[in-house]
Amino acid sequence: MSTPYRNRQIATWLLICCALVFAMVVLGGVTRLTGSGLSMVDWRPLLGWLPPLNDAEWQRVFEMYQQSPEFQKVNAHMDVDDFKGIFWLEYLHRLLGRTIGIVFAVPFLVFLFRGYFSGRDIPKYLLMFVLGGLQGVLGWYMVKSGLVDNPHVSQYRLTAHLVAAFLIYGFMFWVALSLLYPQESNHRHRWYTRTFLLTALISITIISGGFVAGLKAGMIYNTFPLMGDSLVPPGLFALEPWWRNAFDNMTTVQFDHRVLAMTTFVLVVVYWWRSRRARLPARMRPATTALLGVAVVQVALGIATLLLGVPIALAAAHQGVAMLLFTIALFLLHGLRKIPM
Repeated sequence: MSTPYRNRQIATWLLICCALVFAMVVLGGVTRLTGSGLSMVDWRPLLGWLPPLNDAEWQRVFEMYQQSPEFQKVNAHMDVDDFKGIFWLEYLHRLLGRTIGIVFAVPFLVFLFRGYFSGRDIPKYLLMFVLGGLQGVLGWYMVKSGLVDNPHVSQYRLTAHLVAAFLIYGFMFWVALSLLYPQESNHRHRWYTRTFLLTALISITIISGGFVAGLKAGMIYNTFPLMGDSLVPPGLFALEPWWRNAFDNMTTVQFDHRVLAMTTFVLVVVYWWRSRRARLPARMRPATTALLGVAVVQVALGIATLLLGVPIALAAAHQGVAMLLFTIALFLLHGLRKIPM
């Protein structure tokens, strides 16, 4: 069996896993936005496949939830039927996580048995699996922060959970691209550095969005381009020490995300404009146009989400399109890393 065929098989498997991680990120956003993330107050990674199957089980799970600060401080009005409404999204989120583990592990073992992997590549795929498992642990660590006194998860843990998902996704996507488009030379395109910097800026903007989500900072200053009556709102440095404002101050976190988002958008436009005259590989040109188009959609979604008070559908779409923008940037970066002179 030829190596190109094997590479396509492995790449297809990795891209399917990427699609599932993409769906996981979007579903995680919906879970957070609907207030469902703290509905399951225990974590059984091996035995928690089945939901409650009868009234007695539902009552038991609901009684566990009643001991949580979210029920006692926010949802004390709920009965069992109300609880089911928030339980199912978190259950599906965890179920999808377990499904990803199986979709990754079973083909990996099949490919390993058939000798598809070279010895030096096996650790790379094992690392993917380990990172996926650690992501589950990090997710529970995040949830636990909202089960103590304050019924809100830590914005630090939420952002770490989001970043880890992007890292795992990016790792698998990069390896899949390397299998589909093998290295052609040892020469980097002269646009590689600027593409790397733009990808880094997109990533930083996404990280800042994690803090916006964690603090629910999108619920204040629902105006654009002004924040209230000014471009630069008061209270940006209200907390001490000053650096805490970038992570704990809702006003500063939203302001930072706005500045990063608009800077990223402007630089994407400049990147696209200059790429029209650059000697890029043929398959990169549609990607530059796609980067611009997705950036336009992302900015429009971000502004609409803010102005309309963070509706669930728009906010979830904003998170999903952020991942799409990151994907296109990675595709460009990969395509420019090693090219013929």
